[in-house]
Amino acid sequence: MSASSSKLIIFDRDGVINEDRDDYVKSVDEWIPLPGSLEAIALLNQAGYQIAIATNQSGLARGYFTINDLHAMHSKMERLLQPLGGKIDSIFFCPHTDAHACDCRKPAPGLMKEIALRYKKLSSTQPLLDVPIVGDSLRDLEAGIALGAAPHLVLTGKGQKTLAKGNLPEGTQIHADLMAFAIWLLNNQIQN
Repeated sequence: MSASSSKLIIFDRDGVINEDRDDYVKSVDEWIPLPGSLEAIALLNQAGYQIAIATNQSGLARGYFTINDLHAMHSKMERLLQPLGGKIDSIFFCPHTDAHACDCRKPAPGLMKEIALRYKKLSSTQPLLDVPIVGDSLRDLEAGIALGAAPHLVLTGKGQKTLAKGNLPEGTQIHADLMAFAIWLLNNQIQN
């Protein structure tokens, strides 16, 4: 199935799907799904949506965990999703710190450009037009709106602090958590 813009959703990981930690999620044991997040992903999958994750993982460059640890966390997520009928279609991550000044660390749009390439959304200057981008921080949303994505803030993770700071992109939808987003999206699908 090729992804159309209405069937792709981009999620941040920490604070959206799993618990966030100020000292970084460094191991499989520290990767703990937020209540209802995996069920929300499964619900969206069953409605025909493909899920891409775009996540900053500077803990790699900082030496807090290895690439094998990161893969183990993602394997755990996939393993927990499977019995629910859910799956992650793709995971894109930036291993750098701000000091690297790379194009892939959100809020830079590099990960979003990679996602656009993967899903063959290259037809315009806004290749992710109206694709929902769901995050708990301003940098998550900014990375997506640079390519036309529709911003959605969840109030889990850093979401409450992000909302309190204000300056959200125009049109940002606010949701209590990932399940609230999933229900909102399914209730507001544009019928083609």
